[in-house]
Amino acid sequence: MTEAPQTSAVATDARGRTAELHAIRAQAHQGPSERATEAQHAKGKLTARERIGLLLDEGSFNEVETLRRHRASGFGLEAKRPYTDGVVTGWGTVHGRTVFVYAHDFRIFGGALGEAHAQKIHKIMDMAIAAGAPLVSLNDGAGARIQEGVSALAGYGGIFQRNTRA
Repeated sequence: MTEAPQTSAVATDARGRTAELHAIRAQAHQGPSERATEAQHAKGKLTARERIGLLLDEGSFNEVETLRRHRASGFGLEAKRPYTDGVVTGWGTVHGRTVFVYAHDFRIFGGALGEAHAQKIHKIMDMAIAAGAPLVSLNDGAGARIQEGVSALAGYGGIFQRNTRA
């Protein structure tokens, strides 16, 4: 579900490794499970990627750090390391104008902010500030990922500091 696709043999050539990377990216884009997506839709909510797709001009989204995963341990987190870490980040265009965007993915840890999650947001915020472009935040999260403790809370400090700077 959240781990790299299992193969009977380790890919050692460029084509095999490239195919493996495409499979991992497809898994990251699909999300944690069809069941999680159905649950999101049953609540009348869209997934993070669906919301981004409605916001941005078609085909303009450029994702950043799709394969990012948390490095936390304890509370069973070491066994749950989904790609994106619960936030989709990137840039695209709205009516032809460049905007940066991030969207919490409630299907992963309830969209709660952890250390890696926050670092992705910090990165996209820094990119937006450097480009002088708008940032759109599509929030659908449960607050801080309490299992990660102070490092999750520090992530909010980084977000607030960047909001002030912007």
